[in-house]
Amino acid sequence: MKNVLMLLLTLCAAQMPGQAQNAKNLTQAIQYIKLANTLREVDKSQESISLLQRAMPAVKSKNLYWEAITNELMGLSFKDIKDTTSALRYLELARSQYAKLKYVASGWAVNEVIRDISSKNVYAGIQVGAAGVKVAIFKTRYESDFYEKDIRSSFTIPTEVLVADASKSFKGGQDALRIGLDSIRRYNIPNERIFIVFNSDVNEGLTRSPESKLALYRQLMRVIPNGAVQIDTTLTPTREAQLFTVGAIPRKVWPTTSALNIGSANTMGGYFDKEASRKDINQVDKGFHALALPVGVNTLVNQIDSKRSLGMDAYKREAQRVVDNLANTDLKARLKEAGAGLQNHQTVGVGGDVALALVTYLYPDRANVAAVAITTEDVERFKRLALTDYKALIQPDLADVTNPDVRSKAEKDVIALQNQFNEKQLIAGALWLEAIMKAYNTGSEPKRFVFVRNSDIGWVTGKFLETISGEYESTIAKGNLYTR
Repeated sequence: MKNVLMLLLTLCAAQMPGQAQNAKNLTQAIQYIKLANTLREVDKSQESISLLQRAMPAVKSKNLYWEAITNELMGLSFKDIKDTTSALRYLELARSQYAKLKYVASGWAVNEVIRDISSKNVYAGIQVGAAGVKVAIFKTRYESDFYEKDIRSSFTIPTEVLVADASKSFKGGQDALRIGLDSIRRYNIPNERIFIVFNSDVNEGLTRSPESKLALYRQLMRVIPNGAVQIDTTLTPTREAQLFTVGAIPRKVWPTTSALNIGSANTMGGYFDKEASRKDINQVDKGFHALALPVGVNTLVNQIDSKRSLGMDAYKREAQRVVDNLANTDLKARLKEAGAGLQNHQTVGVGGDVALALVTYLYPDRANVAAVAITTEDVERFKRLALTDYKALIQPDLADVTNPDVRSKAEKDVIALQNQFNEKQLIAGALWLEAIMKAYNTGSEPKRFVFVRNSDIGWVTGKFLETISGEYESTIAKGNLYTR
């Protein structure tokens, strides 16, 4: 069908009056411009450029609005064919012309494209957790119904940030935050693109001690020059689940896709009502339905073997008992609260290190794939190996991974997971993932589960998307052109 459409468009272009000649007037120029825009949509960007060049003489210095549109489309067409220098030249012309016209929304949008092409649209997040400070610096683009992240840097600094020293100073947390900020500064990221939060576990823990929370906040703020970036201390499990869902699941697929993240201390996610996908991203709170349980890999291990005294055989039996009990009580109750809305979302975007371990160990050849389908058979195999052949599971055969980039990524992922998960943690995670998938599939058509790579930093993407949406609205309201 697409090939037929391309043929028809090409024939139409060939039959236009004055073939290969410049537009004679504004009306004909607009016809060229409109057709050029359509040609871009069917991967005919070079033909689009030719038409726009023929349209330009009829609008240049004669109609600033259509000249700006022509320059914008020229820039986008050159972007399509990877001619960055030409793309930036035309887009910068369009931006300045929209500014003269005071079309600030158009100028803002073009500026975002310029930032993206210039590799300036990088953003960063720092999440302060009870056991460490996680730093992520990256770009995001939409790919195959999920976001593909271009990670510039991502690391965790282990530190007991909630533990003050003898002088009541949170020096460990301050040092970790300083390291994170120093890393971010190398990328010249504006303050509006830097997000720092206390995660929900920290916030809930500090709620019981408001004095400690205030002291931690004040001492961490001292590390931030001139208080240029604020620390968000308001994250609840529901809010964190919402940010994760916004950042992991593009709004285009909100009507059909829910989110699920299995972390170290909790399991969270949720879904948006179908109507929410048509609203501004900052006005969808009432359309979001959260799923949040205080059950994660580490909390499961603590519940299974609180005294760290069980032998492996006894641990496996107790792990199955504990997970079955949680699935039949807490998990069942939360899914019932979520109601039919959750069941109506046929795809589940899954994040977290347990899902990462499954994909890394079972499918190392997919190390560079942003979204990987997970079947019930995959989970059964993953659980069986975790219970019966742990060493074989964590040492996958990479001989068949012939692409050197993929192999290098797979090797790094395997090493990272081997250092992160011990046998008991992996068993608990595998059993919990299986229980969740079974619970989601109860009483409904089998769901499509898809592992979303790098979704552990989805909350940063959520904050970023909310921010640029807010910038767009405020730019229009103030009549200013945001060009940072």
